[in-house]
Amino acid sequence: MLVAVDTGGTKTLVAVFDTDGSVIDSVKFPTPHETHEFIRELSIVIDRLMDKKFLDAISIALPGRIRNGVMMNAGNLKWRHFDIAARLEDHFKVRIFVENDANLAGLPETRALGKNPPRSLYITVSTGNGTGIITNGLINTDLSESEGGFMMLEHNGTLMKWEKFASGSAIKKKYGKFASEITSKRAWYDIAKNINKGIVCLAPVLRPDVIIIGGSIGTHFAHYSETLNGLAKEYLHDDTVPRIVQAKHPEEAVIYGCYYYAVEHLAR
Repeated sequence: MLVAVDTGGTKTLVAVFDTDGSVIDSVKFPTPHETHEFIRELSIVIDRLMDKKFLDAISIALPGRIRNGVMMNAGNLKWRHFDIAARLEDHFKVRIFVENDANLAGLPETRALGKNPPRSLYITVSTGNGTGIITNGLINTDLSESEGGFMMLEHNGTLMKWEKFASGSAIKKKYGKFASEITSKRAWYDIAKNINKGIVCLAPVLRPDVIIIGGSIGTHFAHYSETLNGLAKEYLHDDTVPRIVQAKHPEEAVIYGCYYYAVEHLAR
């Protein structure tokens, strides 16, 4: 059995995979503000889910910049230098894998495209924004610490992080409602425009063949896909315009990425 953990800025999803790669049980809980509270709640949930079942490994997705399995920083959670594996391994005594959530989400979503493109860029637009770069079907280790949500961009005359004006949190703050409640075409145009500000900066540098939009805002892609692709074509040169598509499973991609990542590392 393998446990996968998708740690979000708002909620955490814990799923148990069997040997066939199927989810057999899962639990969600609000992500605590403090790391010690998170470790306590996560340990309780995993113990309850496993209930004496044999555990092979734990694969954990964290937002923010991850270096050698340690979360260096994460904007929305305010956690710093968080070595989650060290905090859990004494209790569970199994291998623990830790990677950035957008990197992990990019694995199954890129493979779901069919033929793997040479380079894909996965963008999660959720509580915050994150980016994962997949090269030939694998996480690009040279760029695995890249954090597109932290790009400093001009917005309404002020320089600020991309995720501060183009994330799910920013949408909720601006419109006073969740994305699922927004019906205004003008609002969705503005949301697309803000997401596009990051895309037109990332695309010429990373040169992805395809950009995949996931996260909670990715579930509403139909509202802004045409606008987003149109704006990209308007602002980018013809030879740098990538195809922009919706993630097949915008809110489950991270969990399946955790599974693939762990299985492939266990096989080495």
